[in-house]
Amino acid sequence: MSEEKTEFDFEKSLAELEQLVETMEQGELTLEESLKQFERGVALTRACQKALSEAEQKVQILTRNSKSGEPGELTAFEAGPDQTDNHAIR
Repeated sequence: MSEEKTEFDFEKSLAELEQLVETMEQGELTLEESLKQFERGVALTRACQKALSEAEQKVQILTRNSKSGEPGELTAFEAGPDQTDNHAIR
């Protein structure tokens, strides 16, 4: 069985998060449904924050390389322990 890693779709995740917020703001969900939606929203928020953090890191690397006169090259970014899923919403 081959595992294919699907690429994260930031825009799709953000749209889903916005829809979750809209649904929850209507106040028609049960407590259980609200908690499930909230949990999904937290997961989406963390995934979006991680994607933004990685994009920011790539921009910083490219900017740093271009200032030194070298062509910018992207390398894989590994998040450190302080850059995991515990970011606050800004």
